[in-house]
Amino acid sequence: MTSLRERLRAALQPAMKARDLGAVSALRSALAAIDNAEAIDAGEVKAGAVEDSAVGLGAAEALRRELTEVEIEAIVRREIDERRVAATEYGRLGATDRRDRLTAEAETLAALL
Repeated sequence: MTSLRERLRAALQPAMKARDLGAVSALRSALAAIDNAEAIDAGEVKAGAVEDSAVGLGAAEALRRELTEVEIEAIVRREIDERRVAATEYGRLGATDRRDRLTAEAETLAALL
């Protein structure tokens, strides 16, 4: 079985070819949220004297966090929930076009879980 991240990436290209802007937006947003969650905490980076700096290409690179499949799924579920809550609010305000777009984005992500 493929990972959720792989399924999100695999769904992106057909959505782009179909010019499905809502699906592309949702997929890119979910992938970006996953990438952001993998970033290291800026507090872990410590500056020092120039003479103590790492030398060479990539010598100062820090490894990104590795997320489990459960953590990735939680991120995507949060993306879905945010869209559904916003869609409900837009519906309450009478902005049905925006509500429909957010609902479609949430369904795009939900279909890949």
